[in-house]
Amino acid sequence: MGKIFYIIGKSASGKDTIYRELQKIFKNLRTVVPYTTRPVRNGEKDGVEYHFISEKRMMELEESGRLIEKRTYETAVGPWSYGTADDGQIDLDRFDYLMIGTLESYRSTRDYFGHNMIIPLYIEVEDGVRLERALNRERQQKEPKYDELCRRFLADTADFAGEKLDGAGITKKYENSDLDVCIAKLKETIFQYALPSTLKG
Repeated sequence: MGKIFYIIGKSASGKDTIYRELQKIFKNLRTVVPYTTRPVRNGEKDGVEYHFISEKRMMELEESGRLIEKRTYETAVGPWSYGTADDGQIDLDRFDYLMIGTLESYRSTRDYFGHNMIIPLYIEVEDGVRLERALNRERQQKEPKYDELCRRFLADTADFAGEKLDGAGITKKYENSDLDVCIAKLKETIFQYALPSTLKG
């Protein structure tokens, strides 16, 4: 059986960069495109980072029972929803997968597929470094939303509190102060659990 390697971490911890780097290294590691109702950011493409959909479409997925997990955040510019759908993208009988999300989405996905099918990859970065990264990223947007940046940064403190990590069974952490070192440690974990077909090529 395959595994889902699930990248988790606070905002601006480097999750997206790590996700892309692992895709380059493990070309047979499948990915799952989640859904969101938030606006597209500069450089994003529909169907790549997310399926960008309307609130109505998200509700249709939920009502059909096809959502594995869903989160809605009351942001400074209105509610944004994120979700993962059981839409045929995941076949654990044949493949390993790489996913990315929040602690909440990790827990819901783990409960849906089974605890032994999900390998958490928790990325950790010192808060001052994260804040600097988040600010630099927001400055590159056409219309920077600094109030939303602050809301998200503060929310992470509560969302990733020590007791919540413990409750989710997250014991191993991957420090991302040096990207190359972090990637090397993540590779070790994937080599330990992945299917032989994932590690070819």
